[in-house]
Amino acid sequence: MFRHKGKARTFEHNFRLATFLSFIAGLVNICGVLALGVLTTNVTGHFAYFAEGIVKEKDLSGIYFLFYILAFLLGSFVSSFLTEYFTNKGSNAPHNAAMFVEILLLSVLGVWGDIFLVNGVSIPLLACILLFAMGLQNSLVSKISNSAVRTTHLTGLFTDLGIELSQLFFYKEEGQRKRLLRSIGLRGGIIAFFFLGCVVGGLLFVKIKFRILILAALTLVIALIYDNLRLGYYRIRKRLSTGENKKGD
Repeated sequence: MFRHKGKARTFEHNFRLATFLSFIAGLVNICGVLALGVLTTNVTGHFAYFAEGIVKEKDLSGIYFLFYILAFLLGSFVSSFLTEYFTNKGSNAPHNAAMFVEILLLSVLGVWGDIFLVNGVSIPLLACILLFAMGLQNSLVSKISNSAVRTTHLTGLFTDLGIELSQLFFYKEEGQRKRLLRSIGLRGGIIAFFFLGCVVGGLLFVKIKFRILILAALTLVIALIYDNLRLGYYRIRKRLSTGENKKGD
């Protein structure tokens, strides 16, 4: 799910990656909205709010929104930097570092987020942490899938989905339609699981508040363990197969 890149990636790899991580993005997004009143999975609206602060107030009262934008950007930068660094070091799982950082951030806020709010930790700081985590995730997913999957915002997805739905009326060749239907299915899966994450997170938030982020972190841990177990399995099978071939020779 995480380790395959380029031509080695299949629709199944991208679909598993998309559904796992879009569910997490949905959880984080609803947590940011309900706990902090801030959208934490995209930055488009924050540009508008930042501009509104400048135009209406004629000052920098909207500076927090600039911090939100930069936090997401920094998360994307750090994710890509870590992945490139460990790729150059020859790591078999260069994505692990960025995922560990995301898991750590979500776990910290999941455990202590409510305490931070009670003790007066500023809402913008907590929002920046979530935006940084989602910048990490979006960059990681985009890099792994060669930009085929993005899980933290839906505007581009709905645009692409509208384009592809229209193409169903014109693409008649079997190969074209198969690729088109797979792409529509992938985008539909991302949207569905993002929405599911929002609904599940919203229902749980009433009872457990910030602790829904622990669920998000656990989902990431499960995905990471699953992927590394599969990698270990294929390595063992490859070694056994190589050993049998040598014996046969």
